[in-house]
Amino acid sequence: MPKPNKTFLRALAGEILPVPPIWLMRQAGRYLPEYRATRSEAGSFLDLCYNPDLACEVTLQPLRRYDFDAAILFSDILVIPQALGQHLAFKQGEGPQLEAIRDASGLGILNVDRIHDTLGPVYETVAKLSASIPSHTSLIGFAGAPWTVATYMVEGKGSKDFANIRRFAYGDPDGFSRLIDILVEATTQYLLKQVEAGAECIQLFETWGGVLSENGFERWVIEPTKKIVANLKVVHPDLPVIGFPRGAGLHLIDFKQQTGVDAVGLDSGVPLKWVAKKLQPLGPVQGNLDPMYLITGGDEMIDETRRILDVLRDGPFIFNLGHGITPETSPENVGKLVDFIRNYR
Repeated sequence: MPKPNKTFLRALAGEILPVPPIWLMRQAGRYLPEYRATRSEAGSFLDLCYNPDLACEVTLQPLRRYDFDAAILFSDILVIPQALGQHLAFKQGEGPQLEAIRDASGLGILNVDRIHDTLGPVYETVAKLSASIPSHTSLIGFAGAPWTVATYMVEGKGSKDFANIRRFAYGDPDGFSRLIDILVEATTQYLLKQVEAGAECIQLFETWGGVLSENGFERWVIEPTKKIVANLKVVHPDLPVIGFPRGAGLHLIDFKQQTGVDAVGLDSGVPLKWVAKKLQPLGPVQGNLDPMYLITGGDEMIDETRRILDVLRDGPFIFNLGHGITPETSPENVGKLVDFIRNYR
């Protein structure tokens, strides 16, 4: 395969660059006034996700402001359970609401065969983005990893203690495995369609992997991710895959070595000197500024950004946040962050 010429893809391929590429999780979002205007035009959040013209527009908005090195498809991780047949709604001030599947008896409503009927507009969005983004910008497709998507499917909404899903997974591991297997297959098909439509890289979001025990992390995070990555690489051997197991801590080493991901996303709590010594020699890393610095701004934001760059500069690295941009973020602070990184030496 020819050597990639886009900065983001070069870093993912393991090249050490003097100035790292940058993109930010949730870079298309409510902190931007133009996003809020488009969101209002769309109607509901799901209407925005399934409108290829508007989803493409909000994906492009942060590129116009900041010229990020990568764009990420605008969608949501919960389109998968909806496409499988689970009812999904987003309520103002409450977040996602699903009809909870609390045990294996509820799995009968899920049907992998029909997911593309629902997800067709998402693939159209990817194709539009592939034709619309600047030539130097990389296009990231994404999905939620099976454990994280399953947390919403079983809890029925966000959770603080994840008691229902842990009860299901630990109390009926065979039944829970059926749910994970369904999600592995659906996620694989979904991501392959995104690549077919033009995505150049994939990111898997494992937002809630950190709530699991050691054995649970291996069984419900590492193994499903390994299967998805292997499935993708059979069809696209050179496809870069980023895994973002938030809260994984010391599990990051096993996650990188066992799943087959090309790069690992870092949350804000990961000690960077440990990353530089133990994890970065295994492959590219991505992260990990605390999003709160984009709210507070000032010298503290610049100092923390410089620290991250200084510690990780000697290995393959992509600058990002430790989690997504929050709605309270100042667009001006994002601009200052990008300018500082672009001029870092």
